[in-house]
Amino acid sequence: MVVTSQVTHTRVAFLDLDLTEVVNTRAVFTECMFQRAHFNVSTHQDAAFINCTFTACSFFDTTFTECKFVGSRFDRCTYDLMRVFGGNWSFVGLSGADLRKATFRETRLREADLTGAKCHGASLREVDLAGASLDGANFTDCDLRGSDLSAFEPEHVVLTGAIITLAQAIVLVTAMGLDVRTE
Repeated sequence: MVVTSQVTHTRVAFLDLDLTEVVNTRAVFTECMFQRAHFNVSTHQDAAFINCTFTACSFFDTTFTECKFVGSRFDRCTYDLMRVFGGNWSFVGLSGADLRKATFRETRLREADLTGAKCHGASLREVDLAGASLDGANFTDCDLRGSDLSAFEPEHVVLTGAIITLAQAIVLVTAMGLDVRTE
């Protein structure tokens, strides 16, 4: 197991990098490119991946705790059993991502691009999705409890069986243009 701590990389291309079982604490990557990198079974704490590009990377059983991914883009990556706790993933590009086996908790995904994302059965609990692009995203059976659903347009996403709270139901019903009254 490799341990990285407080290293900084700027505008570096990482090709076919094997980060399996790496323990990363506070490393900073700015405008870096990761192609075919394997992050499998690695843990990342307080790390930053700012404006990075990830292409065909594997995040199997990877854990990110309080990490920053602001402005990063993901293309053709896999996220099986990936867990994200806290952190700032604002403006991230996850268009078309298959997040069905991923977990996000208390994460900021403000203005993220989740267009066409497959979140069927995923867990996005207490996630800030304000301003996110969600057209064509599938949240079937997704646990969305406590998340900000203000960007959800029910006619443009699939929500069948999604798990939400009563307060969130009111947000969605209002987004549908219904007038909710107690009497």
